Amino acid sequence: MKIVIIGDGKVGHKIAKQLSEEDYDIVLIDQNEGRIKQTINNLDILCLAGDGINIEIQNEADVPHADLVIACASTDEQNILSCLIARRLGARHTIARVRNPIFYKQIGFLKEDLRLSLAVNPEFAAADEISRVLIFPAAAKIEKFVKGRMELVEFTLKEGNPIIGLPLKEIYRKHQIKVLVCAVQREQEVYIPYGEFVVQAGDKLHIAATHSQIEQFFKALGNRKVRIRKVLIAGGGRVGYYLAKQLCALGMQVKIIEKRLERCESLCEQLPKATIIHGDAGDQELLLEEGIKEADAMIALTGMDEENIIMALFAKKLGVKKIVAKVNEDARAEMVEGLGIDSIVSPKSVAADMIMSYVRARNNSYCSTNVETMYRLVGGRVEALEFIIRQKTDYTNIPLKDLQIKQNNLIAAIGRNRKIIIPGGEDSLQPGDSVVVVTKNQKIKDIAEIIEGGTRYEL
Repeated sequence: MKIVIIGDGKVGHKIAKQLSEEDYDIVLIDQNEGRIKQTINNLDILCLAGDGINIEIQNEADVPHADLVIACASTDEQNILSCLIARRLGARHTIARVRNPIFYKQIGFLKEDLRLSLAVNPEFAAADEISRVLIFPAAAKIEKFVKGRMELVEFTLKEGNPIIGLPLKEIYRKHQIKVLVCAVQREQEVYIPYGEFVVQAGDKLHIAATHSQIEQFFKALGNRKVRIRKVLIAGGGRVGYYLAKQLCALGMQVKIIEKRLERCESLCEQLPKATIIHGDAGDQELLLEEGIKEADAMIALTGMDEENIIMALFAKKLGVKKIVAKVNEDARAEMVEGLGIDSIVSPKSVAADMIMSYVRARNNSYCSTNVETMYRLVGGRVEALEFIIRQKTDYTNIPLKDLQIKQNNLIAAIGRNRKIIIPGGEDSLQPGDSVVVVTKNQKIKDIAEIIEGGTRYEL
């Protein structure tokens, strides 16, 4: 599969890195020669210095024979125009990163005319992710599958939790709630667990179930449902804007602290239900003055990772119930994992996952299954993929207990006729099913790849 990426910024570079690891034929275009030289030294891909809207540059990158062109340069206009030119030259599919709220709002209306296969807004996607964890504060992260009917929830087992020291099969038997633990991070180790796995304090669990089943499970564990009413947002950039708009619509009280006066004036016009404060959210006295102690949630969304981390830790010290920090750099995100910040969000990572999901779907169109959704968990060491079984295969209509599942792979859920099945040994895969697979293998493109000898499927 030949892929051309226009723009070597945060999103473009992350996509290029992930795709290069999966042996795609990649060409990267960027105007900054210094940045291109650095990428050449770090990644084994073809790089061209030039403007993505230049037809000659696109021809040099062999865009006319490209299966996919991904435009994620600095401006929306450049991305949209690059995609238009690419389609005129013969590229089969195009993806544009579109960040401007006005553009993004209208992109669905113009998508066909622009001949875009997909429009990705990293900031909107990140805001959506934050909104989900505020609705369900016990979770550190929530991903949705099967058109939102199934959730994959990450949470940490704290001291005193009644399931600590129990094997998973005993937990399932005791509580009789249809949930499945799909992945466990224990310090630096990651496990795809089976029934005999014993959970410990400090483990980060990823559980799959419907929203109502997850709520029942948390209630059974003694987790009191906390309702978020007052939210303090530090930083009024695009993520802050999109998030505030969603939270105000949900009836939450939202206060944004933003240091740029012009941006404050704009936010006042766009968000009449929110309170906008002109000031530096990094100022401890200002945070206290604006009621951080009374806030149910603190969301740190400034343009600096370090500042967001410091504010999040300050909020933790004050006992704020839910804390979320935007951390774009992967290395920094890994460093702060153990510091007690509830949730870390990265717009570039969210956007990269969306694009990778699309790439997988296009690349395996010849297979018996098709990738619908993909998320990376545990710092990218685990993938959760949603497949659609399009036809009868040699593994359909066979009880899962009779299939051989490779080690470090798990069938987490089955979507069938608008219902979610948390599978046991007697369940089977059928044509038309949506199947969620959790795996440590990051190159899986078809369910058949996990059903070949190895560990027998069991709960």
